[in-house]
Amino acid sequence: MLPEQLLIRAKQIEKELIDIRHHLHANPEIGFDLVHTKSFVKEELRKLGYTPTDCGKSGLTALVGGKKQGKVFLIRADMDALPIKEEANIVFASQNNNMHACGHDMHTAMLLGAARLLKEHEDEIEGTVKLMFQPAEELLEGSKDMIEHGVLENPSVDAALMMHVMTGIPLPTGTIVACDGGVSAPAADYFTIQIQGKGCHGSTPNKGIDPISVAAHIIIALQEITSRELFLFDPAVLTIGTIHAGTVENVIPDTASLGGTLRAYDESTRAYIKKRICEISSGIATSFRATATVQFTSGCPVLINESSLAQCTLSFVRELLGTQKAFSASQLNAMSDSGSASKSSGSEDFAYVSQKVPSIMFAIAAGEPQKGFKYPLHHPKVMFDDNALTIGSAVYAYTALRWLQEHK
Repeated sequence: MLPEQLLIRAKQIEKELIDIRHHLHANPEIGFDLVHTKSFVKEELRKLGYTPTDCGKSGLTALVGGKKQGKVFLIRADMDALPIKEEANIVFASQNNNMHACGHDMHTAMLLGAARLLKEHEDEIEGTVKLMFQPAEELLEGSKDMIEHGVLENPSVDAALMMHVMTGIPLPTGTIVACDGGVSAPAADYFTIQIQGKGCHGSTPNKGIDPISVAAHIIIALQEITSRELFLFDPAVLTIGTIHAGTVENVIPDTASLGGTLRAYDESTRAYIKKRICEISSGIATSFRATATVQFTSGCPVLINESSLAQCTLSFVRELLGTQKAFSASQLNAMSDSGSASKSSGSEDFAYVSQKVPSIMFAIAAGEPQKGFKYPLHHPKVMFDDNALTIGSAVYAYTALRWLQEHK
């Protein structure tokens, strides 16, 4: 199949892709609670001739190809939204208090577009393409859940691709940025610190143990980990985002709780910081006659891009789009004044897939600031350019077809 033909066909189904995306955007659901979204995607796949299969709490898979012996290439889209009230001035805005502020509606529409293109060229597929529609990416739990329920098996996956929209950056819509080999997104951990003190009246602090004072000392001490305990080239970010304690101004409460996140690009650094969070919290609490318990609630490992997969998939995208619409992250980094294009500071739970099989992450430009797309991901006013949908669909499909062709 010629790349030009695939792009033309993708353009011919643009209206259908936009309609799908707008429907998903107007009806966002979060986490694993994707009753409508999953039903809608399942029905769209059935219309295309697929037999979708439930996977885990709310994931879906579907297979295309398999008529010729070969390997298995997985392409993934996440389906969940965020608990954000939308403020974007668009006619298809969210009808509830959730919002597709991270562009997962774009991803889902593009993968459905790829499903259509692949089905139309099923006889040409040198192996099998597995479609992965994933819930709960924003919780960093959906990919792990689907892996535990066999998404990488039956048939076993040999390589995997994900794509994520970018907006508010000065790249023409549809431009692809392929990650280089190595880590492109940090590991993430969410944690809570429960501090047990002893409540008393504010006028007699000597009769109690103040958990708020303990919390304050812990917060300050935790910042010393990244500033004084890590090597210069081991970047990490530790953030305390919530503090809860007390209900009355003149009473020292029994307890206080802190909530935070950790991001690190190296698994050993991640493990060290988690250990130190526990040690520092417990040690400081003990020194003030209190106790502290640390619980890590959710998270994901670093996202690893396999070097040879990164190189060959970029070459496939350049065949499809040309060299002016497809860059490696390092190439874009060299062209950028900021010098920060090679890594993302946002975590991505596709990392769980990348820990199991050779994987690659693409970014696709979906909104230039000078054209009104000026807000970043997760902002209540963020918007995405629908013109990215046909290109994203073609990239998903063509990359899978070419990789299977080259790895017979």
